[in-house]
Amino acid sequence: MTRDTTFEEARPLLFGIAYRLLGSRAEAEDAVQDTFLRWHAADRGAVENARAWLTSVCTRHCIDLMRAADRSRVDYVGAWLPEPVHAAEATSPEDVAALDSSLSVAFLMLLRRLAPKERAAYLLHDVFELDYREIAAVLGIREPACRKLVSRARASVASGRYAQAPARERQEELLRAFQQAVSEGATDRLKQLLAEDVELRADGGGKVAAAEAPVLGRDAVLGFVGGALREYWSAYRWEMTELNGTVAAMLWLGDQLAATVSFGWDEERRARAVYIVRNPDKLAALG
Repeated sequence: MTRDTTFEEARPLLFGIAYRLLGSRAEAEDAVQDTFLRWHAADRGAVENARAWLTSVCTRHCIDLMRAADRSRVDYVGAWLPEPVHAAEATSPEDVAALDSSLSVAFLMLLRRLAPKERAAYLLHDVFELDYREIAAVLGIREPACRKLVSRARASVASGRYAQAPARERQEELLRAFQQAVSEGATDRLKQLLAEDVELRADGGGKVAAAEAPVLGRDAVLGFVGGALREYWSAYRWEMTELNGTVAAMLWLGDQLAATVSFGWDEERRARAVYIVRNPDKLAALG
């Protein structure tokens, strides 16, 4: 098997790890490309397990990028949200169904609460099912320390009240109610589908108009959706699609992608988060 063939077989795994760690398609692609260059420069005779070697190099590079990104995002204008992707881009075809939930914006936002090594250890163990010995080797730590990282990460994720998205029919019902509220100002149905403590976050990156502060609570979100969004989004064309493993909307102004809308859920199958991405840099690859 050639070096290129070996790498291409591992590419979906590497991109899947990198995207989940970084929340950015562009940064994930850079991490994969850096891994490719290091792979071609490596002494093949010294590599016992190519897949493990590639996973290790890519993950370590992502940890460095996470540390730099966490510092730079201190100055980010407004809410920072992950760059939306189609599930097939970040998951190998045979694993799409099993890994879709780990692509959701709600899950990726929870991962951001973790320190870089915690994030990597948790993701590699609980999502990609590497064992502690393998992860310890990737992170350059002892196995007991690796177990502690995963344990702390699990506790943090559990405290975030993360719930997987409900059946597709329920997701589509919410999206239709959200669209009706924006298009017509009719919010009664949407009100029934929102949790009382729902939060709306919009990412414009300081480049386009977007709510810079989170909109907190059901009444405030309903007022924002039926008011500001109705006023400014009246000309948009709505396209129901699937992004990050959940039902979402792509909003178009002519042939220009203007926004995406997706949701996070609670255990009662109500939306507890609304995520709006308007940053044109994060929409470019979709549009």
